[in-house]
Amino acid sequence: MANSQIVSSNLGATVKTKAAILWEVNAPWSVEEIELDPPGPGEVLVKLAASGMCHSDEHLVTGDLPFGLPIIGGHEGAGVVQEVGAGVSWLAPGDHVVFGFIPSCGRCASCSTGHQNLCDLGALMGLGRQITDGASRHHARGQDLGIMCILGTFAHHTVVNEASCIKIDKDVPLDRACLLGCGVVTGWGSAVYAAEVKAGDTVAVVGAGGIGANAIQGARLAGAKRIIAIDPVEFKREKAMEFGATHTAASMAEAMPLIQELTWGTMANKVIMTMGVGSGEVIGEALALTAKRGRVVVTNIHPAMEYSASMSLLDLTLMEKQLVGSLFGSGNPRSDIPKLMGLYRDGLLDLDGLVTAEYPLEGINEGYDAMRAGTNIRGVLKYD
Repeated sequence: MANSQIVSSNLGATVKTKAAILWEVNAPWSVEEIELDPPGPGEVLVKLAASGMCHSDEHLVTGDLPFGLPIIGGHEGAGVVQEVGAGVSWLAPGDHVVFGFIPSCGRCASCSTGHQNLCDLGALMGLGRQITDGASRHHARGQDLGIMCILGTFAHHTVVNEASCIKIDKDVPLDRACLLGCGVVTGWGSAVYAAEVKAGDTVAVVGAGGIGANAIQGARLAGAKRIIAIDPVEFKREKAMEFGATHTAASMAEAMPLIQELTWGTMANKVIMTMGVGSGEVIGEALALTAKRGRVVVTNIHPAMEYSASMSLLDLTLMEKQLVGSLFGSGNPRSDIPKLMGLYRDGLLDLDGLVTAEYPLEGINEGYDAMRAGTNIRGVLKYD
């Protein structure tokens, strides 16, 4: 392999590979060699084929997600199993997997009631260490490394817990399948599950990037009559029309008279917030776009230290409006990832159009520059 090597041909060997590491806040990603320990009990070694470049990893750079550093980024990945640890019976070398960025144990109260996105194991994501023993399998410069969402997909190889793996058919291109690990399910589920879009609804999607584009696709598939994509970037508004938006606006203020005209003043049944960085100051604007008994879904990440929001609570009460949060699109990775893969196969879900540009691992900073500039919907790191 050009960019990595297994030190021994035996199972249980240390792997030298490459990864993109964030050593400090507001610094660029550093692509360098790491050492990767073999998988422990319940874990698998995966050779990654591709990783989506999600805005959530940018939150590590800005400090909005205060995870421990140094850390290998990436949580939207797919690859091929190379080795399995003790006790792993349902995965074998050669299997293709997509990672769910929230692990699902299948046994906790949330998993057993159909809410895998809220699995108790998710509480460990911020620690960036292995689920089984809290140790690190990833090392560089003589230090232990954390891994984003217990995955670390900005690397050619990684070791993850089996709870984060969803086995998939081998006919789906891995550089498209990786998108199902976060952005696609998160956006699609925000419309279909969290917002509960119904046939004939008017839906406003605020933010038409990687998550918003899929919220638009979800709303379209759910039968929305009108979908208004709201984004200040003209390129994203144009792409939104390709994914199913019927109208666009550059801001919520601009969308207000448009939605009033389209709905004869009743406003949007559902408003889905999928901005790059959420702001409590605009929640009131979102509620103002919302119809009586309508719902605002907050999917975008807000800064960890933001504790206030500006809104009319009288409007919330008297108009019976709803404000709800949604994680991973309120979906279940083990059922929804295969389901959406089937929609892609049948031509009902566009994954190809989401990928604006592909980069090698060494191009990660270039890719995030493009995301900040608003010139891509989703960049994908594509490995050997």
